[in-house]
Amino acid sequence: MDKTSAIGDMPDKEFREYGYRIVDKIADYFKEMENLPVLSQNEPNDLKSKLPPSAPDQGEEFAEVLKDMDDLIIPALSHWNHPNFHGLFSTSTSSVGVFGEMFIAAFDQKAMLWRTSPASTELEEVTLNWLRELMGLPEQFSGLIYDTASVSTMHAIAAARERKGLRIREDGMSGRDDLPLLRVYGSDQTHSSIEKSLITLGLGQRSMCAVKTNDRYSIDVDELRASIERDISNGFEPLCVVATIGTTSTASSDDLQAIAEICEANDIWLHVDMAYAGSAMILPELQHFMDGIESADSVVTNPHKWLFTPFDLSVLYMKDMEILRKAFSLVPEYLKVAEDVTNQMDYGIQLGRRFRSLKLWFVIRYFGADGLRSRIREHIRLAKLFASWVEESERFQLSADVDFALVCFRAVPERVEDLNSFNETLMNEINREGGAYLSHTKLDDQIVLRLSVGSIRAEERHLIKTWKLLNAKLEELCDK
Repeated sequence: MDKTSAIGDMPDKEFREYGYRIVDKIADYFKEMENLPVLSQNEPNDLKSKLPPSAPDQGEEFAEVLKDMDDLIIPALSHWNHPNFHGLFSTSTSSVGVFGEMFIAAFDQKAMLWRTSPASTELEEVTLNWLRELMGLPEQFSGLIYDTASVSTMHAIAAARERKGLRIREDGMSGRDDLPLLRVYGSDQTHSSIEKSLITLGLGQRSMCAVKTNDRYSIDVDELRASIERDISNGFEPLCVVATIGTTSTASSDDLQAIAEICEANDIWLHVDMAYAGSAMILPELQHFMDGIESADSVVTNPHKWLFTPFDLSVLYMKDMEILRKAFSLVPEYLKVAEDVTNQMDYGIQLGRRFRSLKLWFVIRYFGADGLRSRIREHIRLAKLFASWVEESERFQLSADVDFALVCFRAVPERVEDLNSFNETLMNEINREGGAYLSHTKLDDQIVLRLSVGSIRAEERHLIKTWKLLNAKLEELCDK
């Protein structure tokens, strides 16, 4: 077919034909994924060297594009949905979530104003209320969808800054001598996105106060209190405390109740980061981790991490959305409307917004609350099962408590002097061979391996496989 002189889109018949083929390909990918190496076996520039340096002058048959998907793109993928992807925080899309993403792409909404997408604006409100109720958050919180927790948290800190009444929106921060150093507090386990938010918002890295943690890798509340008192005596202005439920390294949780009392006593914004563990809060038996959350000003959770929703979808819940609107609303003449409605462009740096709530709505409706809970409970069971194997082994040891579905552990074979180097080599060898993927962190100067369970396709046999790979590789390394 000569596409040079053609106008319009792909013909309907062709679209349907390839649409069926693509769904078949995705279904086969999900079914056969576990037979692929978890991490791409490509070397740097392998893919780039096989692609032409310039775009084609003539349109190509779409069959050729699909062939290159198989031959070039899939070998260059690291398979985040693989049941043996245990690194970082396992994320997992569901088939029904893919359907939602297809409709999102087809509808191509730009939900800046209510008028430009009533469906996106109103479905987001309904779906986030469903999620709030499932998580056990108080009804005072209302939600808004962003792409990632990094962006959600940045908006929360911007709202905290707005509440201080420092006219930073109007006058900025540069060239002023009337502003004290604004301080944001978190533990030494707090996610790096907090510091990036401070860089982006013009507060600077020196605004970050990293408070040491206790033996459970939770923020030391006494140290937090002392840091705030010291900063106040030095003329600094405490702005925000970021507490975490499910830290990145160990999935530990801070004492929200104690932190909330400190924030209330000092008029400090309390932001709760539960980007990872928020999905697990739909389990009633885990909601005790949120004791004190009714005192929080903002909360972030990522359904794209552990609620089987395709990346990206992060939810920021706030008690007072009006503060966020005051921080960001800017309405040029061409966007002024008569309706008294919510226009989501007013609540952040974006103008156009994707119809992200649709895929979460699909997921919640298809699986239902019970179905989502049973899958998350199974992941936690699998993680605790793996932890029990570690505890029973003389060659491995646990490094942190297992509250959710993350296991921190390390190899401790006899007659190995440099355990840090040994564990790093063990992890790299496992990852290089592609049978499973682990990540690491450092706790008390010790290299620690991290195994996360989160794939919707993970079964007990996948954990058995990883455990066998670890033990076999340990034997091999010890014999060298």
